[in-house]
Amino acid sequence: MEEVERIFAKLPPEARRELLDYAEFLLQKYGKREARGFKFTWEGKLKDVKMTSVELQHKALEWREDVSG
Repeated sequence: MEEVERIFAKLPPEARRELLDYAEFLLQKYGKREARGFKFTWEGKLKDVKMTSVELQHKALEWREDVSG
């Protein structure tokens, strides 16, 4: 981190602004990836379905075939 600060201090003001803008861009780009992941908001929503997971999988396949024709 000290090396970054040392280099930053040597830059002219306009280059510092550009570097900060780029750092903010990278933070937006890669910061979102860290926040990504699986969200289990659906958890428990199928508790009343009286099918096994395999039966449900087969039913989903049927639905896909019906939609795709």
